[in-house]
Amino acid sequence: MIYDNHGRPITYLRLAVTDRCNLRCFYCMPEAGVKYLHKSKLMTYEEMLRTVSVLSELGISKVRITGGEPFVRHNMIDFMYQLSEIEGITELNITTNGILTGQYIRQMKEMGVRSVNLSLDTLDKKRFFEIARRDEFDKVYQTLFQLLDAGFEVKVNAVVMDGQNTQDIIPLTELTKDNKVSIRFIEEMPFNGEGSHYPKLNWNAPRILAEIRSKYPDLQKLVDAPNSTSYNYQIPNYQGNIGVIAAFSRTFCGTCNRIRLTATGDLKTCLYDDGVLNIRDLLRNGISDEELKNTFINVFKQRPKDGFEAERNRKSIITESMTTIGG
Repeated sequence: MIYDNHGRPITYLRLAVTDRCNLRCFYCMPEAGVKYLHKSKLMTYEEMLRTVSVLSELGISKVRITGGEPFVRHNMIDFMYQLSEIEGITELNITTNGILTGQYIRQMKEMGVRSVNLSLDTLDKKRFFEIARRDEFDKVYQTLFQLLDAGFEVKVNAVVMDGQNTQDIIPLTELTKDNKVSIRFIEEMPFNGEGSHYPKLNWNAPRILAEIRSKYPDLQKLVDAPNSTSYNYQIPNYQGNIGVIAAFSRTFCGTCNRIRLTATGDLKTCLYDDGVLNIRDLLRNGISDEELKNTFINVFKQRPKDGFEAERNRKSIITESMTTIGG
């Protein structure tokens, strides 16, 4: 296991496999979308597999596939099988919007995927269309219950947006009554291709939690898992649980064990940095596995203390879209 310069173990890779998505969510990209990159600019599956193999030797044991939407990339399920077979990778999970996911549930179960994060910001079909700019609510909602029926650990990711879906906090929370699901409310971040939508964040983690407590005053705090990004709660006698993620407030950085690799190969040791080096270019320039391993070690020893330091160190202000950097 390798530790960064702040004594935090690095064990978790969030691997973006594409910058493409079949939704146009308000908080993730402009309405017109983003200019997608040519295939040659993306890491190949072979390059990703080699990178993950090297990282596994340094102690990375958990990989979460992200995008864009992972399943819009051709042959994704075959790539996932290959990832699951890398020695040292003991946990393989995925974040998806659910539109194309249902057809792959059996294969994901076979390869040992345990956890699926499903993006779903509202239970109202009209608001879904207004947020995602696509009429796909029925398919996503169906996928949610297919995943639950198949026995996956399902976390529903709901980004809380002022004037968009705050009225959905309670209905989403109520899903935990009869379903063994984790509903995770996430502070909105400025990664939408346009910068921050608001002069200040009105719906931060404390306000989200206060909204839930107004309906459920007996809400109980759970013990958070090590390195958890969410503060977790449960309503007595409800099957599921609720998590609140302070993604903009960045109050969980002290235990962060994750790094990110974008679809173009940019290594991000913090969500808020602008990429510390490009792995794709190193691989295409002939770097050896041992040299790559040493490069990772050196970079991890220069990791920012938190997201605020990473943002201060950026060469430019945040203008990128979440779909280009991975969820």
